[in-house]
Amino acid sequence: MSEGNASPIPLQFAPFGSALDAGFWHKLTQNKLEVYKLDDQPRPIHGFYYNGDAPGLPCRMSLEFNAFDESYKSPPRCCLSYGTLHNMNTMEAFKESDKKALIDSAAQKIWEDITSGAALQNPSLLTRFLLLTFADLKKYYYYYWFAFPALCYPDNVTMATEPVTIKTVFSEKQISSLQQSYDSLCEGGQQVGFFLVKRVGDEVTVGNLRDWDTFSGTKRKVTVGFCDPCTLDKHPGWPLRNLLALVAYNWSHRIDELEILCFRDRVREGVRDSSHSLLLQVNMAAVQSPTECPKCVGWEKNQKGKLGPRMVNLSASMDPARLAESAVDLNLKLMRWRLLPSLDLDRIGSCRCLLLGSGTLGCNVARCLLGWGVRTITLVDNAKVSFSNPVRQSLFEFEDCLQGGRSKAEAAAEKLKRIFPGVNATGVTLSIPMPGHPVGTSEEAVSQTRQDVQKLEELLQSHDAVFLLMDTRESRWLPTVMAASRRKLVINAALGFDTYMVCRHGLKRPLSDQAEGGSSTETAPMHSTMGRVIPGHMLGCYFCNDVVAPGNSTRDRTLDQQCTVTRPGISMVAAAMAVELLVSVLQHPDGGHASADTLGKDDHFSADYTSPLGLVPHQLRGFLSRFHTVLPASLRFDRCTACSELVLEKYETDGFDFLLEAFNSPSSYLENLTGLTQLHLETQEAEIWELSDDEDMM
Repeated sequence: MSEGNASPIPLQFAPFGSALDAGFWHKLTQNKLEVYKLDDQPRPIHGFYYNGDAPGLPCRMSLEFNAFDESYKSPPRCCLSYGTLHNMNTMEAFKESDKKALIDSAAQKIWEDITSGAALQNPSLLTRFLLLTFADLKKYYYYYWFAFPALCYPDNVTMATEPVTIKTVFSEKQISSLQQSYDSLCEGGQQVGFFLVKRVGDEVTVGNLRDWDTFSGTKRKVTVGFCDPCTLDKHPGWPLRNLLALVAYNWSHRIDELEILCFRDRVREGVRDSSHSLLLQVNMAAVQSPTECPKCVGWEKNQKGKLGPRMVNLSASMDPARLAESAVDLNLKLMRWRLLPSLDLDRIGSCRCLLLGSGTLGCNVARCLLGWGVRTITLVDNAKVSFSNPVRQSLFEFEDCLQGGRSKAEAAAEKLKRIFPGVNATGVTLSIPMPGHPVGTSEEAVSQTRQDVQKLEELLQSHDAVFLLMDTRESRWLPTVMAASRRKLVINAALGFDTYMVCRHGLKRPLSDQAEGGSSTETAPMHSTMGRVIPGHMLGCYFCNDVVAPGNSTRDRTLDQQCTVTRPGISMVAAAMAVELLVSVLQHPDGGHASADTLGKDDHFSADYTSPLGLVPHQLRGFLSRFHTVLPASLRFDRCTACSELVLEKYETDGFDFLLEAFNSPSSYLENLTGLTQLHLETQEAEIWELSDDEDMM
């Protein structure tokens, strides 16, 4: 191969770093106690690396709890590596281990894989690693030292030119073709870490290393690719070192020019991008194949940047409950590392959620919140678990129905803790007073109602987000009023037989903002509400589309009318939508004040009104019979019986006396207060005038 230009550029590699999941140490502890015991023989393990990390992340080899599995399979889009575990019984044995002999032994295996042709059949053998460990199981201190053996062959490899990204050389069609061809190569099996590349026009083809003769033929310029875990702009990752040794041993005398494709395949916010992959023009002279294994390097440096072991203290996290918490966090962090770097997981996890209703919707919402890492969940309900509940309400079992049934809220909270001990779940048995359901005037009844109202006020004050998941319309009125007054984020979900509605209530401006200027009742400019967006503080609540006050919806109803009859799957859909809406709101820069688009066309959605997770709508209305969802948005109604200024001012001024009047009085009380009664009269008069005009024309 040619020597390249007169000023060759040294080729430097980004070394691997180790990334061990807490579950790996938990499994090692289990194996040590139950399998290895005092046997310190080398054990096979497995790791993986990933070529799609976001910029700034280090080149790393990852090991998880399943690294010891014989039938190990790496995670999707990750490359497999074979390793050897040397677990010592004592600290002295760990310290006195012959480190040179260990890495030389691993390098010898790699060299044998190259010379025997095994590495051509299974290129993953080129990334062998070894792990030297000592586990102090009394203190749960783990000492470890990684080595990633890299053969120093051929010597002093250089580049003819500076590395360039493929977007400066490949067309968009070629990059797309490269991705498609690589995906085809990996179909039905493990991710291929090393491969051949051929360009013909707009078509880029990828092939296996073992097919060199048929793939490259007699060409003197060859392109070889590898999955590059490095994110640096000018340097390739560690796996390239042993690939160069393989190429030099087998083909250095058959090629004049060697091009290296450092394949980096990133997916961010659902968009795949490989254009940042690097192309290297490598100078490598024809070399004599050595008869012995070349020398090697590869011991990992410690946190101080020196060659030496590392130590991890897992005394606090080896408890199974803590281990589960770590695993839940890791699953969410993978979303951020690989797909959404801007995802604010702390904001989600710290959001204290109050679920009013612990039935079909409440159970599913709670489970979905767990998946997002929410740590504080309070469930409220006044009912007991009945025999019809467990098949539809996912947190209950048959035993919960016995002996009259357990409290729904308390049983659901207990099940959440059993599913994930790290959650702070609380069940509160509470009856929410409702308009149209008189509480009476007796001292005992009024006292109990006052206590219920006070308890609900305390719950709302101590939480950040409120889910309204009750069966009846009127049960949502009191928490809607309280949440609007306290500027709490409200997510509402309601079900029909084959329909659902999920919405977020408009979040009024903070009182401090109103004091500085501007009223919470201001109207939006015509151009923003009629054609584009509604500001978050002007969005309507659940009651804003009604022109009647909430009343007793269960009066004079038969059994089938009193029960919530829905298609079984629709509650899971609505619950998932409710939680995802909350998370999207939390990720929006404006939070609960995020504006909502009034148009249903994708080309009108602006980045100004979306969170990193996408759109933040006002409402979602689903129709399961047509498997269709629409996203309407509506303004606040100035005569709303729940969130209008008239109602809030009355509540904030008169407090419980106003609420008691609303509970005991007919629905006309709220209608008179807000002006709905007058609106009805005006409507009737307009209809009469219209009818009179029609009669005159006859």
